[in-house]
Amino acid sequence: MSKMTIADLKNIKEQTRKATALREGGATVKITVHMGTCGIAAGARDVMESLLEVMTETDRQDIRVVNSGCMGMCSSEPNVTVEIKGQDQVIYQHMDRNKMRQVFMRHVMKGEVQTDFALAKSSGRS
Repeated sequence: MSKMTIADLKNIKEQTRKATALREGGATVKITVHMGTCGIAAGARDVMESLLEVMTETDRQDIRVVNSGCMGMCSSEPNVTVEIKGQDQVIYQHMDRNKMRQVFMRHVMKGEVQTDFALAKSSGRS
């Protein structure tokens, strides 16, 4: 493993600051990456990593990212739930890095539900 530089440490500090700010109050968007063992085996860690990468490209401070265990739909993993205040929540299935990026940029940022990946839409409004 290579040695970390001061720049590396500053980058980690900035990423941590942004991630912490997202978990604090004032969130209007909640994105849940389901990371039970079945989700992780299907690639949920890559999905979470992709989500965090695309989030660093925006300056949105109202998005809360969480992980959860299995939602009982192992055959459709990795699953991601997007909840936007005042809208129906959407569960996306068979997610990968590229699909996560697309869901974030189009659904979260522009309000366009990506029906090609949607497993379910619920009227449980946030």
